[in-house]
Amino acid sequence: MKPGQKFDADKLDWSLLPFKMIRPIIRVLMFGAKKYAPDDWQKVENARVRYLNAATRHMDDYQSGEQKDKDSGEHHLAHTVCCLLFIIWFDDKF
Repeated sequence: MKPGQKFDADKLDWSLLPFKMIRPIIRVLMFGAKKYAPDDWQKVENARVRYLNAATRHMDDYQSGEQKDKDSGEHHLAHTVCCLLFIIWFDDKF
């Protein structure tokens, strides 16, 4: 029997994404949704600057030896990733 064909060479390869590392990011998003409101981050004024500042603060805390955010208990770099995702969203939207 001849093997089937699947033309997916130019499509996204989702197997490259370490899905286990997505969980802390989702927990950060859930923390923010509970603290503020779901998708409230989309309404923040001057968002690019403010989220870049927040990402930098989380990276600074991490580089200073603090792995977990005191408020959420989640990894500082998960917070950083969320902030950067927000900035990408704003760049794509506007």
